[in-house]
Amino acid sequence: MKHPILERYRAGDTRSGEIPIRATATGPVTTVLVRQLARDTSWWVLGAVSDAIVINQPSARSAVRSPFVLTGVSTAFEGVVNVTLRSDALASPLVQTTVMGGANGVMGPFRATLDFASTSSRYGVLVLYTRSAKDGSVTEASAIRVRFA
Repeated sequence: MKHPILERYRAGDTRSGEIPIRATATGPVTTVLVRQLARDTSWWVLGAVSDAIVINQPSARSAVRSPFVLTGVSTAFEGVVNVTLRSDALASPLVQTTVMGGANGVMGPFRATLDFASTSSRYGVLVLYTRSAKDGSVTEASAIRVRFA
């Protein structure tokens, strides 16, 4: 999101919570999940969720190896959901593709097989997001951390 609008932090417990964000004042909500993992005051992003993009497989923090199956349900402009798989060790994405789900507010299933080159990193992130029909900017996203097997 170019200029996300952050809403008020909502605590889950003393070390975790969530921050709803929007791309525009009236846009859909992406909820960013955060947690204090260390004993210092730093916060870590664990993932993000959107009502319009639900990742069923793989699950958060699961091990993936190439190729792996991605499934879920979504609703997006013209049904298009963008998919990016990133390694913590590389600046460039391992995978960039799209999947087709539901449209016009109707949730529909998506499925894809993602094939990627091996990476030296043990961890990465799988991000699914939609783009604005107006200007191509990111409108909402769901993201999970993955472990490379």
